[in-house]
Amino acid sequence: MKIGLVSPYDYSHPGGVVNHISHLAHNFSQMGHEVRIIAPCLKDEDRYFDENLKAVGRPLPIPYGGSIARIPLSPWLPVQIRRTLRHEKFDILHLHEPFAPLLCVSALAQSNCTNVGTFHACHNRSRSYYVSKPVIKRWMKKLHGKITVSKAALNYIYKYFPSEEYRIIPNGIDVQTFSPEGPVRKEFIDGKLNILFVGRLEKRKGLGHLLNACAILKRSFSNFRIIVVGPGTRLRPRYQEQAKELELDDIVFTNFVSAAELPEYYRTADIYCAPATGGESFGIVLLEAMACGKPVIASNIEGYATVLSHSEEGLLVPQGNEEALAEAILSLAENRSLREQMGAKGKVKANKYSWKSVARQVVDYYASLLH
Repeated sequence: MKIGLVSPYDYSHPGGVVNHISHLAHNFSQMGHEVRIIAPCLKDEDRYFDENLKAVGRPLPIPYGGSIARIPLSPWLPVQIRRTLRHEKFDILHLHEPFAPLLCVSALAQSNCTNVGTFHACHNRSRSYYVSKPVIKRWMKKLHGKITVSKAALNYIYKYFPSEEYRIIPNGIDVQTFSPEGPVRKEFIDGKLNILFVGRLEKRKGLGHLLNACAILKRSFSNFRIIVVGPGTRLRPRYQEQAKELELDDIVFTNFVSAAELPEYYRTADIYCAPATGGESFGIVLLEAMACGKPVIASNIEGYATVLSHSEEGLLVPQGNEEALAEAILSLAENRSLREQMGAKGKVKANKYSWKSVARQVVDYYASLLH
């Protein structure tokens, strides 16, 4: 079948939705389907694999949901989308965050094929959904299939647009790339316990809480290093100053880390920490760490609890509770055997989320809609 995958976000900028789309496209192509990605893209040559990309619109950074969404807002987008859809003649048009302005909405409004929407987001509330509810209800009728990536994402969209038609199909993990076997960051192999944080430097990702927790940890256990991997320049000086004030001397803020290099950091870690305070529909970074055989400490939020079982692959702690986070890190820091046991269990669970398996579930869902 011919499949169009539509992203509202800048394809040249790393992010969960873009990563999801690129892996679907890669696996669909390997199955023998014809796939085309439609997305805004600052650098048209950017590719994750060898996927076929149609760049539409120039993305602009817009604050949204505690993050920065890079989306196109050009009035010419509907015209570009109309031409693209007429030329491509898709069997399936799969829109990711289908009501995100302006690209996805334009594509859905003008599509004449079978339309599928995947809902990735999870927030406490959505002003845009609330305000636009009457209009979105009409657009919702054009979606022949509705997917959410987790129970958390389902609960979020269901609150505004209840339906029995949603299908949960999770995010995937590249278990060949993220694995315990492979190179490590040798500069950090010196006997210190490596605590890893991976994520955008945004308040909701919880790095500030992790730094405060590590200051508490230092009273009982001092032989550790914090490695911070993730994009974001606006808050980086603030976190660097916070670390300095807390006298956390051994902390490394990386520059840009490519997707190819990222597994090296997971393999180098002894403990992976994800102290996000909310807005996470799924724990993809948790799965990446688990696939590399690492124990995980994460906030006990719905999106993370979907993939991590407490005391099995790692530990869940109350969000924002820095004392509890410090205690959890200390319990693993002092028990290498427990870290290894949790890491082994995490690897087994992560294998269940391979992209090959996830892509097959999505294609089977397409087939059920077409027939």
